[in-house]
Amino acid sequence: MTVKASDGEFFDPAHQQPQDWDKLAAWLRVQGHELTLDPPPRQFTGGFGNLNFLVGIDGETRVLRRPPLGPLPPGANDMGREYKVLSGLWQAFPLAPRAFLFCDEAEVLGAPFFVMEYRPGLVVRDTIPPALAGKGRALSELMVDVLARFQQVDPATVGLGDLGNPDGFLTRAVAGWAKRFGVAAKDVYTERPVPTAATDVIAWLQAQRAPAGSTSLLHNDYKLNNIILNADDPTTPIAVLDWDMCTRGDPLFDFATLLSYWSQADDAPEIRDLGQMPTHTDHGWLTRREVTDLYAKRTGLDVSDFHFYRVLTAFKLGVIFLQIYARFCRGTTADPRIAAMGPTTDGIFEYAHAVMTGEVF
Repeated sequence: MTVKASDGEFFDPAHQQPQDWDKLAAWLRVQGHELTLDPPPRQFTGGFGNLNFLVGIDGETRVLRRPPLGPLPPGANDMGREYKVLSGLWQAFPLAPRAFLFCDEAEVLGAPFFVMEYRPGLVVRDTIPPALAGKGRALSELMVDVLARFQQVDPATVGLGDLGNPDGFLTRAVAGWAKRFGVAAKDVYTERPVPTAATDVIAWLQAQRAPAGSTSLLHNDYKLNNIILNADDPTTPIAVLDWDMCTRGDPLFDFATLLSYWSQADDAPEIRDLGQMPTHTDHGWLTRREVTDLYAKRTGLDVSDFHFYRVLTAFKLGVIFLQIYARFCRGTTADPRIAAMGPTTDGIFEYAHAVMTGEVF
């Protein structure tokens, strides 16, 4: 199968994370599959977390996905979970790529990994491509509609009725993200104090009574750059990626996670320059308030008590970037994009604090 892909999608071979492809080939042969090494696998450049490689298996183009190097945050980069989700979800939610193979034998590539379907297309990150100029409203509506469609899936029908524990989900989320913050902070704030904006938000969240919400499947990191668009019809989605934190819980948490990435022109530079969604640009995007109203209309969910969700997921956003930056501080990555993240993480915690005080919606 011939696949057309831009060289900009991949690291230069000299800069990609080395993998023992001979060991992978040997493991695949035992499973009855053949790895193609000419052309060799190539690592995708997108994302800061899990490592993704374009590989050829049995004459088909696939994606091999594995965790980053070094210690992993609690509950993150779970390849076994993602494989389980993508083994069944595609049946009810066709935008989920199908997973084919899973390996938890560390001696093969040094960490668990799985192989899934490859869906080439267009991914929007920090800028709007010419084909989508002026299409901000259409993309805003697309993101809401795809999320609403996903949240209608009955977990039991796709073998995910036992995924996670929705009881007490939000209370555990507060404790879990505060714990992750503490782990990453030990490696980051070694020569300067922990930002008071972060500790104030943690104290506020721990003092609140979590809302009693409904239950659905959660993606847990839903945003525009995790959606692949049809290159020939770029307002049509063809895939949603990055399912390693999928679980069951409060659907408003998933929407609030999307909103935490939803930058606006009047936001601080650290939020506008995250490179996740260019919603602050002048292309007709809905505002955060407008997209919240649209989500409520599409889903019928009550968003009148939304403040807690916004604070929690804005803080979560800061912790995600702090965890990534901690990998640089530990010396497990030399990625120059990650090396520059220190001020960004502090800025996100300031943003979360402004959400908490009501200065920012």
